[in-house]
Amino acid sequence: MNILVLQKAGIDLHHTLFTSETSRRVLRFYHPKRKPCGVLITTTSLGSAMSLVAELRWYIRRYAKESLFEVAKGVYCTQQMAQDIYYERVTVLSPTWPHRRLYGFKEGKLISTVIMSPGSTVEEYHQEYAGVDKAIEIWCTEDEVEDIGEVIPLEEAAGETGEE
Repeated sequence: MNILVLQKAGIDLHHTLFTSETSRRVLRFYHPKRKPCGVLITTTSLGSAMSLVAELRWYIRRYAKESLFEVAKGVYCTQQMAQDIYYERVTVLSPTWPHRRLYGFKEGKLISTVIMSPGSTVEEYHQEYAGVDKAIEIWCTEDEVEDIGEVIPLEEAAGETGEE
């Protein structure tokens, strides 16, 4: 189980976590890896990942945009969705999960967040956005999808380049 903690703009989250004795002690067995977008931490299970994020809660609230949990190869979920999975409030997980976001990265920095249309794939969106080096799919709860704005249907997204 991987945790990807996305750092806020202007923050070196890896450095910040290791300058504090408290977070250094919490992370001493995990060996977080520095990523251009933040920090990647590997744990043994979803339960241990959630526990670690809870222990780092103060640092995450202050220095990070969000914590994401890798539920399948290249597929992440939000913290709320991870809790729903852990407590078995969500029992059916499939590649066609209806509540998804797509995060686009350029040079390791988050540059776009899009609500994915049900049934679409990451590859369809990734090819349509100029300047995106990498895209990751984020599974979330229905309430969290609505938090970032309106759905951009794939047909409309194809005509956008991100330039004004």
